[in-house]
Amino acid sequence: MSNSWITRAETPADIGTIRELTRLAFGRDFEADLVDALRADPLAWLAPELSIVTTTSDGEIVGHALFTRVHIDETPALSLGPVSVVPAYQNQGAGSAAIRAGLAVATERGEHAVVLLGHLDYYPRFGFGPAAKAGISATFETGPHLMALGLDGGRPLPAGVIHYPVSWQI
Repeated sequence: MSNSWITRAETPADIGTIRELTRLAFGRDFEADLVDALRADPLAWLAPELSIVTTTSDGEIVGHALFTRVHIDETPALSLGPVSVVPAYQNQGAGSAAIRAGLAVATERGEHAVVLLGHLDYYPRFGFGPAAKAGISATFETGPHLMALGLDGGRPLPAGVIHYPVSWQI
């Protein structure tokens, strides 16, 4: 198995594969349906360049990370997730490669902040920290799993409530 990952933006030909790998990664349809709903939502979907796939050296898609638009009060921000990896390739860096590539694209685009709900032992390696420390909250209970990352070290994270597009409510 490869650990030399290739990352790139999704293409229209990848959509079915992304759906299947997301379903396999989570063992259910909910997250795959969410990816489809976010892709179809013009308020959430920004560009294929923020839907990152990870491939093996022979082109097999094994991972995916999605960044979509949310707002922290009135300030535009990104939400990371779902992040999916085919089970046979999990814990080999495929998800990390997609996340790092997506964060690089987001930074190049001038995005300022990324929020997510995720595992406390995984996302801090990318620089994510407790959103509550920056004064960021959600309209629903998140516990410590709500995290945030600033992409512009010269600006503080915006404080406020995260407003998700309706497509998050599938």
